[in-house]
Amino acid sequence: MWREPVERRVTIRRSCCGLLAASLSVFVAVALWGVGDAALAAPPAATATPFIEELTWTELRDRVAAGATTIIVPIGGTEQSGPHMVLGKHNVRAHVLAGRIAAKLGNALVAPVVAYVPEGAITPPTAHMRFPGTITIGDATFEALLDSAARGFRQHGFRTVVFIGDHGGYQKNLEKVAAKLDRDWRAAPVPCRAVALLDYYRVTQGAYVDALKARGHSADEIGTHAGLADTALSLAIDPALVHPNAMPSDPKAFAREGVYGDPRRASAELGRIGVEQIVDASVAAIRALALPR
Repeated sequence: MWREPVERRVTIRRSCCGLLAASLSVFVAVALWGVGDAALAAPPAATATPFIEELTWTELRDRVAAGATTIIVPIGGTEQSGPHMVLGKHNVRAHVLAGRIAAKLGNALVAPVVAYVPEGAITPPTAHMRFPGTITIGDATFEALLDSAARGFRQHGFRTVVFIGDHGGYQKNLEKVAAKLDRDWRAAPVPCRAVALLDYYRVTQGAYVDALKARGHSADEIGTHAGLADTALSLAIDPALVHPNAMPSDPKAFAREGVYGDPRRASAELGRIGVEQIVDASVAAIRALALPR
């Protein structure tokens, strides 16, 4: 069964593993010396990954033909998240959560993450653009990118395009693009629809906040960005997204450091509550849609 990767960084430990793998490959090559061409040409085992970038085009074609006609487009963003969380937090979370949603649906695949999103003005800098590393693009560019990608997926046999966004700032853009696509496809000979899955993000602002409050955490601690909730979600997805040694310690300086909330008591255990809520709510919302066949 496929499980999403937790850590993709190259480390010294993995380098050592690479040397071991290389040694093993030499051993295997010697052991197979003289084996017939037919045996060596045996096709690899079929992969169960939901990520289209890990499939060949023929594998993708066959998966779609077999009924995987829903494509999830995960949208992240590259932005500051305080001194204790990496700039690509949203991208990793969107990728992993989209994979879990697709696996639970059973008939869905996942597109590459959209990492370039609207994050404020450049000159003068506004919002997260006040912090180094944040990347921004204009609303029109962002919407055109999503529109073109969705039309391409429809061309390749997908019948439902689902946008999920891990960031609150562009939810209206997702709605706008999905509504336009739906209008354009309504009279098409081959039924297809686009969906902005707002439930994915709404959970983090509603049910997840309620669950954290029920465990004794205040609204000020939970926060709206890089606080307890945001940090806990990241810890649950991949602990490497959070740098504990850089955790801010002075509440008076939080906002100046890009933190709105208090992340100091965040834990993976608290984050897993939100992860389950996001996945369950998203799966239920997609299953409730009247999807074309």
